[in-house]
Amino acid sequence: MQKFAKFITNSVHFFYRPFRRYLPEQLFLYAVCGGANLILDWILYFLVYNYVFAAGVQSAHNLVYVSLPFSGTLCITPHIASLCVVFPITLLTGFWLNRNVTFTGSSVRERRQLIRYILVVALNLLINYVGLKLTVELFGWYPTPSKILVTLITVAVSFFAQKYYSFRK
Repeated sequence: MQKFAKFITNSVHFFYRPFRRYLPEQLFLYAVCGGANLILDWILYFLVYNYVFAAGVQSAHNLVYVSLPFSGTLCITPHIASLCVVFPITLLTGFWLNRNVTFTGSSVRERRQLIRYILVVALNLLINYVGLKLTVELFGWYPTPSKILVTLITVAVSFFAQKYYSFRK
């Protein structure tokens, strides 16, 4: 996996050359890696929402029923169910990219980085949850554009928290 991280880093550095006067290297690495993970998130969300949970559904008010062991059934909306499926995937890809490409100079131990990363992502998940609830259910906006808007808010929160908390030097 380290060879793959080195390949990604070298590839990003190749495209960094024209931007080096305008952006610090770490910010550029974060933007590229975060952007790639963000696009993965949006694509997965679109696919899961449209082809898994909302296939044939005309309204976001239809519910997804999830059977839970020992506690009955949980009812959630398709846009929140999609968020729950996509979240763990992008959590892992985001951590790997941040640790191995963007914030490689951190002196924080890997386990502590992961715990801190998860805490920051949990904050972002809360922002996503509240944002989707507001935009889709209260404002009546379409789920995919709502997800994109809410994610843009979390990007700013995430960069500063990851740089100064999760992967600090």
